[in-house]
Amino acid sequence: MEPKHSNQLIHESSPYLLQHSHNPVNWYPWGKEALEKAKEEGKVILVSIGYSACHWCHVMERESFEDETTAAIMNKHFINIKIDREERPDIDHIYMDAVQAMTGSGGWPLNVFLTPDTKPFYGGTYFPPVKAFNRSSWKEVLYGIAESWKERKTEIEAQAENLLNHLQQSNSFGREKQNIFPEPAQMLFDTAQCHTMFENIMKTADTGWGGFGKAPKFPQTFTIQYLLQYHHFTGNQTALQQALLSLDKMIAGGIYDQAGGGFSRYSTDTEWLAPHFEKMLYDNALLLSVLCDAYSVTQKKEYEKTIRQTFAFLERELKHKEGGFNAALDADSEGEEGKFYVWQKSEIEKILKEDGEIFCKYFDVHEEGNWEEKNILRKLVPADDFCRKNNLNVIDFENKMDDCLQQLLLNRNKRIRPGTDDKILLGWNALLVTAFCKAGAVLNDEGYKNSARETFAFLLKRFRSEEYGFYHTYKNGTAKYPAFLDDHAYMIQCCIHLQQISSDQQYLEYARKWMQYLLENFADSESPFLFYTGKNQDDVVIRKKEIHDGATPSGNSITAENLIYLGIIFNEIKWVEKGQKVMAEISTAIVRYPGSFAVWAVNILKQVVHWNEVAIIGKGFENYRNSLLRNFIPNLILQCSNAENPSYPLLAEKKQQTHVQLYLCKNYSCLSPVDNTESLVEIIRKGDKI
Repeated sequence: MEPKHSNQLIHESSPYLLQHSHNPVNWYPWGKEALEKAKEEGKVILVSIGYSACHWCHVMERESFEDETTAAIMNKHFINIKIDREERPDIDHIYMDAVQAMTGSGGWPLNVFLTPDTKPFYGGTYFPPVKAFNRSSWKEVLYGIAESWKERKTEIEAQAENLLNHLQQSNSFGREKQNIFPEPAQMLFDTAQCHTMFENIMKTADTGWGGFGKAPKFPQTFTIQYLLQYHHFTGNQTALQQALLSLDKMIAGGIYDQAGGGFSRYSTDTEWLAPHFEKMLYDNALLLSVLCDAYSVTQKKEYEKTIRQTFAFLERELKHKEGGFNAALDADSEGEEGKFYVWQKSEIEKILKEDGEIFCKYFDVHEEGNWEEKNILRKLVPADDFCRKNNLNVIDFENKMDDCLQQLLLNRNKRIRPGTDDKILLGWNALLVTAFCKAGAVLNDEGYKNSARETFAFLLKRFRSEEYGFYHTYKNGTAKYPAFLDDHAYMIQCCIHLQQISSDQQYLEYARKWMQYLLENFADSESPFLFYTGKNQDDVVIRKKEIHDGATPSGNSITAENLIYLGIIFNEIKWVEKGQKVMAEISTAIVRYPGSFAVWAVNILKQVVHWNEVAIIGKGFENYRNSLLRNFIPNLILQCSNAENPSYPLLAEKKQQTHVQLYLCKNYSCLSPVDNTESLVEIIRKGDKI
């Protein structure tokens, strides 16, 4: 049956926008046509922002945007614009800040009302079709805004101007203080700050179930990363215990897909049982990175298994046929959240037959269900403990459970699948390239190294732009929207990792070129922080700066580390100082709230310990490099070459010997070379204590 309606979204490529293209609401994409129409007609702009994997976005669509009566109100009084937040995070950041300033909270769907010149004056998140949950109905909101605009237009415009001024002011951090280098740069950060950050992290730690804070619980991979590095540099066992507990509980919980691999976005409860079942590329990339760190610290087989299963999930379910990886899988299928992933006990027993009973016992499966009368697979006790209590051989048992999970996966694949958000995002793919590099390094796996190179080559081929450096998103042969700060920062970061695993200096040349572009196009002349949008982008009401490390790392925090790393590689002292300066500007906030600034916190930790600059010179360096990279050395700068190379300070003036030489340097002052990896690692670890 043909849809009754279609609107301006029918020409878009975003799966989220296309989903709304047959709503009776006369939706427009964000762009010149809609914005000019609002000015011409003097109408309020209604911007509704969501994303494909957002459960409550789908709910509001079914309840309100598909309703003819509601659509008629929206079409009469407003210019209605739908935005995919993953395509336009810049617009989402601006109006999310506005709604949070107005209401004290935010989320998605995000519904915000703007004056015809795009200044926000009212907004909220989900609104029900009838008054409920102590929330006004959507129709009440629509009528209220329409009436207010008709009767109090001048007052609303003044209110919008005041709110915009507030947003501008809150965006001006880094402009107050000048001359923050009254003492040597290395004195800006000290060990006391590192200890305080650890103490502040542990105040929020859940020492029973892992993770940090209360439900809903997010992975907080950067905080785990800080704890692993803090333990490495101090020997603090509590830090290691909390980091590993957090990973172990997630891997054993429902947030991890026990049958298919891969992690959902977050858990709705403290025990990691019930996720909102959407699976995002960026979450899995970041969790893979921190799992690689945990594996290199512990050599724990469970971490290697999870790494391999999660990459297998990504290759199987999110890899695009052209190369690169799609953005996400929806939480819902057949209109029901999690339906694809949950089980009835009888269903499992029918598939697994005689193995069903022990499987259900191990994976917490019950007749009455462990979640909403259904079962989410999870492990409440480690396999060793379970086998001990049930007199089972651990190896045989684990092999049997793996076989059972494979049978369930094959049966699950016959179900109606959740929708795939098949746009390819530059930054998220760059995060995955870094994860491929780290897995290739710590597992010494050439397959993952090749995947890193191939994915990067795809990004180069499809996303480069003469005008904007890069585009942000790609689908159906077309790349569009100027890339944002984090896109550029993550691309530079993955180049650094690609060079480390391959010793191909071309990746560093890419990184240098893109860093120069980034500094020229995203800089604020009055502050060391970088804008989220480039200077040539003209369709946003303000240029925001993002400094918090949230679900993904702040573009500013990654750039700070990139500046210092590349500054050392290329002897660009101004870059090193700029990276240190931007960290120092907010060091008080970082130390006080390390959970919100965890990548920044890791950067400070490395500044206190200092970087290990390692050069491996001589024919056959590859085996030495690969051996070194299997070790956990988070503050490593590494370059390798068959012979000296005067183009790079670290590779210069190191004459080729009859055998491979390994040099450890700090600030280009090198110790006497050694001829084996073990000796080098021992020297590094002795010098890395705080």
